[in-house]
Amino acid sequence: MTLAFVGKVFDGHEILGLGTVVVEGGEISRISRGEDIPPGAQLFKGDFIMPGMIDAHLHFFGVEEDNVMAWNLVSEVDAAIRSTRDMEILLRSGFTAVRDLGSKVGTRLSRLQRRGEILGPTVVASGYSLAITGGDDDPKELPLEMAQKLSYSFYCDSPHECRKAVRLAVRQGASVIKVYASGAFSQGGKIQPGFNVEELRTIVEESHRFGLRVASHAYGREALLTSITAGVDTVEHGLGLDEDVAEMMRERGICYVPTLATYEVPFEVSEPQAGKVREEMVRRHFTDDMRIAVTHGLKIALGTDYVGSRKRPHGRNYREAVLLSKYMGGIDVLRASTSVASECIGLNAGHLREGGSADLIVLRGDPSINSEDLAPQNVLYVVKSGKLYRGYGTINS
Repeated sequence: MTLAFVGKVFDGHEILGLGTVVVEGGEISRISRGEDIPPGAQLFKGDFIMPGMIDAHLHFFGVEEDNVMAWNLVSEVDAAIRSTRDMEILLRSGFTAVRDLGSKVGTRLSRLQRRGEILGPTVVASGYSLAITGGDDDPKELPLEMAQKLSYSFYCDSPHECRKAVRLAVRQGASVIKVYASGAFSQGGKIQPGFNVEELRTIVEESHRFGLRVASHAYGREALLTSITAGVDTVEHGLGLDEDVAEMMRERGICYVPTLATYEVPFEVSEPQAGKVREEMVRRHFTDDMRIAVTHGLKIALGTDYVGSRKRPHGRNYREAVLLSKYMGGIDVLRASTSVASECIGLNAGHLREGGSADLIVLRGDPSINSEDLAPQNVLYVVKSGKLYRGYGTINS
């Protein structure tokens, strides 16, 4: 069947104006100016046509409560069932690719989606993340052996253990490696340390040897410098960015995934001083960090750090684009949501090209003018690998 989509076309890089995108056999066979409908084609019209969006940082935790203990205690069965639901929600909300940076089920979801057994976006999955014993995602209320057994992270505490942990993630089917160059906030408001330079260098070296990129969770200047020195490919969150660090990232082509949307959500911190420091760093993230990132021309990719909980539900991931629009022009936000995100995570996606895979969305409104138009209620149609699905804008109309 031949499908023809007519509307204002954004190809992942620039606005082409009113055009027609023709899909045949899973590929885009033609992109033309104006209304150019092939004979016998099934016609779909919308206001705006663009590549499917990409969330470069999320988790398929499949939890209701949103805390470290819940992320670790959730059973794989519950996580899989809830995340299968979330996969469809993401697709119908306009996301045709995502990167899962640590969960119990991400690599399984990736494989089943590729085989056509479940409906959802392409999943670039890290499998278990890599962390130090006693670090940020280690539920320290539990005995160590129990915590390690239940965790979605491999704990490793030396270059030798780190090298093995990469291989364990590869064995799980990882297509990216997620590491913790820092934790979050501990007593007194100090940022918890993560891997040291030697350990992180080993992880990067071994990951690159397997052809995998490394995504680094980094809070604070020390963790950012450790990540850059070790040669990671993307910096996640990146709270505490400064001019020197940004320039080093730009020179090395390291992508920045600021995950602004996750900091919109109230987060409970049990230690008052830690809460104050976190609040100040988040405030600075929404001001200085983003100003510096944009000024230095960093590659900024859309990523939400949503986990599928009640507080951070999948389906509202477009919020990151809305927040980015406070610092970037509309076209740059769309690039961050498509072509730049695909470049940062190493996918051949995020573009509308003749002969390329047909992953696209048809919208009501114009997100190049108003990023709110990326909301699920404006997604009319989603095409994933040439197959047509109704978006929530059509389902709910």
